[in-house]
Amino acid sequence: MTSPSSSVQEARKALGKRLADIRLAAGITKRELAERCGWHESKASRFERGTRAPSERDLRAWCAACGAQSQAEDLISTARGIEGMYVEWRDMEANGLKLAQESVVPLWERTERFHIYSPWLIPGPVQTASYITALLTSLRDRRGIIDDVPAAVKVRVEKQQVVYGKHTFAIILEESVLRTRVGGTDVMAGQLGYLLSAMALPSISIGIIPQDADRSGLWPVEGFFLYDDELVNVELISAHLTIVQRHELAMYAQTFAELAELAVTGAAARELITAAIESLG
Repeated sequence: MTSPSSSVQEARKALGKRLADIRLAAGITKRELAERCGWHESKASRFERGTRAPSERDLRAWCAACGAQSQAEDLISTARGIEGMYVEWRDMEANGLKLAQESVVPLWERTERFHIYSPWLIPGPVQTASYITALLTSLRDRRGIIDDVPAAVKVRVEKQQVVYGKHTFAIILEESVLRTRVGGTDVMAGQLGYLLSAMALPSISIGIIPQDADRSGLWPVEGFFLYDDELVNVELISAHLTIVQRHELAMYAQTFAELAELAVTGAAARELITAAIESLG
């Protein structure tokens, strides 16, 4: 799988190609276009290579110069989407964790099929309130953000109502997730017990990749949420990444399918969870 940090650049290159196609269809050179827009030629070249992000004003000028004003709004919409693909946590959480949690509610509500892979933590749809509190408290302290943890926990718990609707959740966890202690022994015991209960819900399928699985073909990768076939979210150390390129979405879907082949489900998965609970002592 390609590095997730490459996704924004890939999208910018795709936008640049669209701009180049519009210019070529108009039958003008980059120098002619730059002259019509009042730019240096190198500015047009950087837009087409995807090394510089065009502003809305730039896109409107480009389309006007090429006699393609009808394409301006679509290009602007695409550019906005690209800029929203990579959002640093300090920007997303500048106004608190509650608003950051609320920002994804519409996406959760409209998604019918969730595919979730987590190599580190129990994922949001099947977290307990105590586990969420421990996670968000840690984020608050580490990132030095507004202390609105109780309100943020309330939003995340309310988001979990989607597991009782028309949505389906296919979740793959690494076994190490079960033994990564978050919030202390009591919190983990409650969380793992809830995971056992969640497995009984008709909307949820949970697979666990055993620690002794043969990983010669596919090693652990970054955790991700695949929402239908619409987009992928990846949480990086520094930022929240949204992937929308079709070929990349296909790569994540394929990777999920390969990870699922390594996972155990049903009774075997419950045995791993139970063993993790017993190891808490």
